[in-house]
Amino acid sequence: MFQPVLPIQGYSGWQFLQRTLEDQQTAFRASPAVTRLTEAFDQKIGSVLTAEQLVGDRELLQVALGAFGLDEDIGNTFFIRRVLEDGTTSPNALANRLSDTRYRDFSDAFGLGPNQVPKTIEPDFSAELIARYEAQQFERAVGEQNEDFRLSLNAEPAIGEILDRTDDPDAQWFLVMGNPPLRKVIEVAFGLPSSFAQIDLDQQLDVLKDRSRSIFGSPDLGAVAEEGQTEKLIRLYLLRSEAEAAILPAGSIALSLLQS
Repeated sequence: MFQPVLPIQGYSGWQFLQRTLEDQQTAFRASPAVTRLTEAFDQKIGSVLTAEQLVGDRELLQVALGAFGLDEDIGNTFFIRRVLEDGTTSPNALANRLSDTRYRDFSDAFGLGPNQVPKTIEPDFSAELIARYEAQQFERAVGEQNEDFRLSLNAEPAIGEILDRTDDPDAQWFLVMGNPPLRKVIEVAFGLPSSFAQIDLDQQLDVLKDRSRSIFGSPDLGAVAEEGQTEKLIRLYLLRSEAEAAILPAGSIALSLLQS
């Protein structure tokens, strides 16, 4: 299996990864394990028209789930089939009722639910899914050595997808809350404890907007995507993650948020 070269940890290690990223990603895409799966996916996905067909082929399902960071669900075929068959057009669809928005993205990408046309037959579908899979799996390989780097690699594209989905500033923050990898980066970068997720959603929204205004000069997520600002977010995340032991006890921070 391909192993990324990460000789240094911390923010200096992140800067090294950024300098070598293109070459390392190219080597990863060319590795035998990746090419075997992506070539099989490219050959077969165009004939998949139902959720049953997709979950019935482990190679296809591995790429499909891996493209959305849902690798751990490879054995949960009944659950994944339900997510796909329910689609996303109904508010009561399973994917729309799950707090993790990656399932909705996954189901919507394939379009195998009721009143949906399978997107697997579209000319660019295979290439787009494979590109997404390769990016996600490179992040996964990085994460086996440094989970902070994995989450950092995911942050910018995840923010971009949210901004593309809706123009509503509040809705964008709610989508951040529903994306566990991105949520962690933002919570740590903003100096928030893991217990932050336990307070009322509207209170979470207010705190996120206030922290964004303080750090980036605007309460809107779009400010984080401006030139240089995403790197600032990642730098804060990595430095604060390293210094986690020095942060106030989670309970004290959560209490102060509730009292403010």
